[in-house]
Amino acid sequence: MTLASREAPYGSWKSPITADMIATQTLSLGEVAVDGDDVYWLEVRPGERGRHALVRRTADGAVSDILPIPGEGRPAYSSRSLVYGHGGGSFAVSEGLVVFVNHSSTGTHPDQRLYRVNPGRTPVPLTPDTGGKHRYGDLSIDRSRNRVLCVREDWRNLKDGQPRISLVAVDIDGQKQTVLMEGRDFYSSPVLSPNGRRLAWLAWDYPCMPWDGCELWVADVDEDGKLLHPRLVAGGSTESIFQPEWSPQGELYFVSDRNNWWNLYRLQGRSVVPVLERKAEFGAAQWSLGMSTYAFISPRHVVCAFNELGQWKLGRLDVVLGQFAELPTPFTDISQVRGGFATAYFVGGGPEQPASVVRLDMESGKPQVLKASSRLPEELTPYLSRCEPLHFPTTELGEAHAWYYPPTHPDFTAPSGEKPPLLIMNHGGPTASASTKLDWAIQYFTSRGFAVVDVNYRGSTGYGREYRLSLYGNWGVMDVDDCANAALRLVQEGKADAKRLVARGNGSGGYTTLSLLAFRDILRCGTSAGGIANLETLTEHSDKFEAHYVDQVLGPLPESKQLLQDRSPCFHIDNIKRSPILFIQGRQDVQAPQRETEEMVRKLRANGVPAAVMLVDGEPYGPRINADIKKALEAELSFYSRVMGLALADTLEPVALEPAPSEPPRR
Repeated sequence: MTLASREAPYGSWKSPITADMIATQTLSLGEVAVDGDDVYWLEVRPGERGRHALVRRTADGAVSDILPIPGEGRPAYSSRSLVYGHGGGSFAVSEGLVVFVNHSSTGTHPDQRLYRVNPGRTPVPLTPDTGGKHRYGDLSIDRSRNRVLCVREDWRNLKDGQPRISLVAVDIDGQKQTVLMEGRDFYSSPVLSPNGRRLAWLAWDYPCMPWDGCELWVADVDEDGKLLHPRLVAGGSTESIFQPEWSPQGELYFVSDRNNWWNLYRLQGRSVVPVLERKAEFGAAQWSLGMSTYAFISPRHVVCAFNELGQWKLGRLDVVLGQFAELPTPFTDISQVRGGFATAYFVGGGPEQPASVVRLDMESGKPQVLKASSRLPEELTPYLSRCEPLHFPTTELGEAHAWYYPPTHPDFTAPSGEKPPLLIMNHGGPTASASTKLDWAIQYFTSRGFAVVDVNYRGSTGYGREYRLSLYGNWGVMDVDDCANAALRLVQEGKADAKRLVARGNGSGGYTTLSLLAFRDILRCGTSAGGIANLETLTEHSDKFEAHYVDQVLGPLPESKQLLQDRSPCFHIDNIKRSPILFIQGRQDVQAPQRETEEMVRKLRANGVPAAVMLVDGEPYGPRINADIKKALEAELSFYSRVMGLALADTLEPVALEPAPSEPPRR
């Protein structure tokens, strides 16, 4: 705040952080791979309708697209896997050879074939066109046998309505595919030892999710590439294994939560020995393939990311001496950790650092941003709200966690005694966590005078296995309790206005928002973007990966039919007596279908509760293209303004709320 600060009510401050800036200047960064001195990464570009562009940076600093730029008469290649519905591991590179999974549509279906590509050349398919019935992911290259190892999802050969899964080898110079392993519901993480003689992988079966329990297997590989003597070496239905990785000497490392925390272990003979034990998470919920939290940067040194109390850090481990040291960096959200010689690469973000592809020189300790997801002009830094940890008591004598963002503006202050409106954010998953990296959507609201609380309710990752699994049987109860109690704690501390509590969420985060509205009477209003309203619909339309997720979190059908209805907000919409709702609805969303949203809106309006619907194209969980991102943010702010009587500095198109809400006093 400056000496010349002007007094204005919370929610009315004029901010240079605009929806147009967020929509047009922000992209997502995905998978990272290292090949010698070159580094590759994915960019998800809203300006190209969400295309996944594969980018290479060479040792001399030259950056170029690997896939042909879409244009007149040229197909729009996009490196994205659809395996398990969440994809991952969509490309691999070795000695300049790039193989990727193409997501672009060829006619009425996504391609999903494997292609090899040389920079500047047209990609060449390695696998036949099956009409999208064969999907591939978790790619790695077996250079000595000239083949690609990967997970294959076969939609031509269903089992109980779900595609069959196998580990396969695909010849790089032909279209021959060899099944290496099959028979399990899921496979992931095929990784070949440095000498090419052993293969490790993960496997698990329904109803487990990989963070519930999975198995680590190892097999010998003969000269022809066949697997011999497969053997289980770790894991089970009550132990989660993450990221098997071979050391340069051929020792097998992996992450396990056998001591409640995802810590690093090594296979020594037939024994599993701890490499580093700490009350921190060196792994993460494997929502997608190709995830990585650690990498070897020399024969004896590992660089690893770890999550401590909900915040990611970076460390360096000497696996011989067992010495571990934290590495100071400005990054608090770290993923896709890869190693080069004495060099680490990762995607990192922090409170004042947009998610970026980063190169970290291990000798100097200096990080170098190779690509940022957005630009942070120096003049916007004073407008950034810095998150503060919030730990608070909740129901069942429990404790939950959150990140609190105070309203922040260098030129405005609120009238004495006024408390800010509080925006409660609910992350998706629900087995996931709130990030502390720079989130422009949060800053969009805090720079206008909103407070924000981003809740890591019980069931979130980052706090150990016991905390993570505590939501099982309690989804729709504990998460709702924790979000409510986070808000009430901030009200007690004088940091939020009890009469202006609002909530927003996407997907399963939208489920928590709708549950807060239907089962707790504390919210002034709420925004649901593709929020799950009917848990039976979710179970009927889940992808392969989540087909039995609700079985774990609540219970299987038909035995748990009544419980699912009891916890589904759409069956209790009449409980909402006074809190308006904005629905951001995807036209193609099958888990939160438009017909169910329209039925909820009809009931709300019949009960005199104002409701509005904003339709967007594309996939579930909110808008993906520039125009829809901008429109959704502005609609949300306009909605809050109209419901709470905020005198906005922005000129926005009013949201069509029906019936019209009673006019609150303008602030």
